[in-house]
Amino acid sequence: MTTPVRTRRVLIVIPAFNEQDSVSSVLAQIKRSLPGMDMLVVDDGSLDRTAELAREAGARVVRLSVNLGVGGAMRTGFRYAVSRGYDAVVQVDADGQHDPAEVGALLRLLDEGADLAIGSRFAGKGSYRAVGPRRYAMAVLSLVFSKLAGTKLSDVTSGFKAMGPRAIRLFAAGYPAEYLGDTIEALVLAIRAKLAIAETPVLMRERAGGAPSHSPVKSAVYLGRAGLALLLALVRRRPSADSSDAG
Repeated sequence: MTTPVRTRRVLIVIPAFNEQDSVSSVLAQIKRSLPGMDMLVVDDGSLDRTAELAREAGARVVRLSVNLGVGGAMRTGFRYAVSRGYDAVVQVDADGQHDPAEVGALLRLLDEGADLAIGSRFAGKGSYRAVGPRRYAMAVLSLVFSKLAGTKLSDVTSGFKAMGPRAIRLFAAGYPAEYLGDTIEALVLAIRAKLAIAETPVLMRERAGGAPSHSPVKSAVYLGRAGLALLLALVRRRPSADSSDAG
């Protein structure tokens, strides 16, 4: 099912690290749900056939020589978007968890005035549940970020996001690449740059292939690291969303 939106010149950015088992399927789904939209796969130092299969599926591919993580891959995508004049960037992960059919809902938030639209797993759609330390961390972070942003945010670590022109410029200039930086710190950057942030409920699926990026050890220290990422983001220099310098 396709959903028309007013937003034009949309770039779907797919960060991918060793996702040969799922990347072809994800790109095929994007083509069906979002016909005519450009797709950029940022191969984040993969050691498998991710880049080859992405090209065969019709995507543009940028290959990074080393693994930088999701933040580094997305920064590359934002800079690509700035250099080519895209109006919106949508992050769709290569593991199959993000349903391309939900992208229309994110883009509608941009059309309604949001600079950053977040797809929330916890806003009432589907049965996704966090467990263990993540559950408590997400609850605390939701309270903190809702207060900071002045709007209800239930899923601050969601990677399923759409960004308008102001957010694209901001993130192209310095999207955080550290662990949790692409979610928590990036959201702090957006809040401090006074971007309009909104969220919409989305359905998240199970991974179609590959291995989860967060190990059990990382899960055990999630709350502490999330708090540290938040603290570091809050004390850094206030960014500008209107700077034309994308690096």
